[in-house]
Amino acid sequence: MPDVPAAGEHVDALLSRAAAGDHAAFTGVYDALCDAVMGLACRILRDAAQAEEVTQDVMIEVWRTADRFHPERGSARAWVLTLAHRRTVDRVRAAQASADREQRAFGLSPDRAFDEVAEAVEDHDERRRLHRCLGRLERPQRVPLVLAYYQGMTYLEVAASLSTPEGTVKSRMRKGLKQLRACLDGRS
Repeated sequence: MPDVPAAGEHVDALLSRAAAGDHAAFTGVYDALCDAVMGLACRILRDAAQAEEVTQDVMIEVWRTADRFHPERGSARAWVLTLAHRRTVDRVRAAQASADREQRAFGLSPDRAFDEVAEAVEDHDERRRLHRCLGRLERPQRVPLVLAYYQGMTYLEVAASLSTPEGTVKSRMRKGLKQLRACLDGRS
């Protein structure tokens, strides 16, 4: 049974022992570097769930490839964080490539869900019709609707601001909406 690493044992030595199959040594490597790997992944990905996945992948890769670590080339921490950086950047690049492919596919698709220019024209046309129909309403119906829909007021707030009973405001708004719907439907 392998020895449990001493509390002050250096991570480089732990990683070398892990390369020889020492599970307890790898536990020390994991404990010493997992938070650093997670922090690096979080800073790059800005998504904790993806960072956790990358951290798990990196730590598995460290276990599997620990024999590729050469202390004469640098520290275990630097080696592991290099693996983490590469894996994280690969994740970002893959996500970007996927988004680019989707964008190209959408742009080339002959049956796009909507035409942006046509939609903007329709929105403008609808707004113009709405303003025209609002202008046709009498002031007692138009003002409460404008306050409610453009100022975001409730009917109680409209009633208070107009110093009008709530029931009166409700009925004027109902009548105004009915007239507005008829106008927009082309019935008036």
